[in-house]
Amino acid sequence: MNILFIHQNFPGQFKHLAPALLARGYKVAALTSEKNQQKTPIQTYRYPMPVAEPDPRQARLGTTFTAMTDRAHRVALAAAQMRDTLGYVPDVIFGHCGWGETLFLREVWPQARLLVYAEFFYATEGLDVGFDPEFSKLTLPVRMSVTARQAHLALSMVQADAALSPTEWQADSFPPEFRSKITITHDGIDTDALCPDPHAQYRLPNGRMLHAGDEVLTYVARNIEPYRGSHIFMRALPDVLDARPEAQVVILGSDGASYSSGPEQGSWRDVFVNEVRDRLDMSRVHFLGRVPYRDFVTLMQISRAHAYLTVPFVLSWSMLEAMSLGALVVASRTGPVEEVITDGENGCLVDFFDVEGWSDALIYALERPERFQPLRARARRTIIDNHDLHRICLPRQIRFVEQAG
Repeated sequence: MNILFIHQNFPGQFKHLAPALLARGYKVAALTSEKNQQKTPIQTYRYPMPVAEPDPRQARLGTTFTAMTDRAHRVALAAAQMRDTLGYVPDVIFGHCGWGETLFLREVWPQARLLVYAEFFYATEGLDVGFDPEFSKLTLPVRMSVTARQAHLALSMVQADAALSPTEWQADSFPPEFRSKITITHDGIDTDALCPDPHAQYRLPNGRMLHAGDEVLTYVARNIEPYRGSHIFMRALPDVLDARPEAQVVILGSDGASYSSGPEQGSWRDVFVNEVRDRLDMSRVHFLGRVPYRDFVTLMQISRAHAYLTVPFVLSWSMLEAMSLGALVVASRTGPVEEVITDGENGCLVDFFDVEGWSDALIYALERPERFQPLRARARRTIIDNHDLHRICLPRQIRFVEQAG
C-alpha cells in the first residue's frame, strides 16, 4: 500500500505514525511546503509556496478561503507532477485539513482513499472566539469572519472518506453532519520517556540551581498571549509571590502570537508584565523564552505546581506531557481540559477568569506539596491509561489508516 502524507509542516501530527507505517512495510511518502526543511526518514516531496501579495479586489471575508485554495492549487500541481513524471499513485492520502492542502487531490488521484486530520472547526458559539470579551468581542463582522473561515474546513470534510481527531472535545467542534466520519485517537504521549525524575535539576540563566522538590511554579505556552491565559496567570502572580517568599516562577514561551493578533505596541508579555510589575518581585520570575525540549522535560520534573490555561481551543501537548512527567497541573475549567482532568482526582481546576481563585489554588499547591502527591500519581496514570503513545495511540492510528484506507 502506498501512503502519502500531506502537511505544510510535516511531520507535524504524523511524527510517529509515518515512520511506524514505513516500519510495517508500507511505502510511505510526504508532500510538504518548500519552506519546511525538517529532516525525516520519510521520502519527502515539496510544493512551492512563494509569498503572495493580497489582491485589493478580493472580498475581505474571502481572504482565508483564497489563501487556502491557493495552497491547495499548488499542492495539486505538485501532486500532478509526481503522478506524471514519477508515475506516483497513492492508495491512501492522509492530510491535515487546516490549511486546505487536500482540497483538489481527488482531481489528481480519484481512486485514492482520502483521510484528513480534523483538528478544529471554527464556530461563533461555545468555542474560542468571544470566550474572553477582554480580547475577543463577538461583533457581527467577527461572526461573519469566523463563519467564512469554515469554508475550506467544511469542503475538506465533505471530500474526506474518514477523519481523525485527537480528542472528543475537538471532534465535537465539527458540525454533526461530519461527526460520523471522525475517529478519536490522540497523537500520543511517550510515557516511557516522559516520566518523573526525583533527581532532576536545572540551572537558570542567572546561575541559580533548581532541584526536584524546590518550590517552583511553572507556566508553558508556545507564545505568551491571551489564548493560553497568560494575562490571568500574570495577574495571579503578585499574591502568589507575596504568600510564598521562597517560590521561583519559570515561564516558557516566546513573545509572538500564535492564535491571536498582537497588541498595538510591543508584545503581550510586555503588556501583561507592565500591568503587575510594581507588585511583582521580578527577581523571582524567570522568562526563558523558547527552550530545547529536554529543558522543558526537566522543568516539568522539577515543578511543584504547573499552571495551564486555555480558552476553549486545541488542547496543548504540553499539558499532557506535564501530567506524564508527574507534575501537579492546576488548569482552567474549560472544555478541552475537563476531558482529561477531574478536579481533585488527577489535577486541580480553576475558573479561567477567577484571578483570586488562581492565586489561592497556586499558593495552596506550593504550600502543601505532600497533599498533592496522590494527584500527581493519578495524573501520570491517566496519561498511561488513555494517551500512551506505543501501547494505545499509535496502534489505534495504524489501525485507522489500515481500516479506513
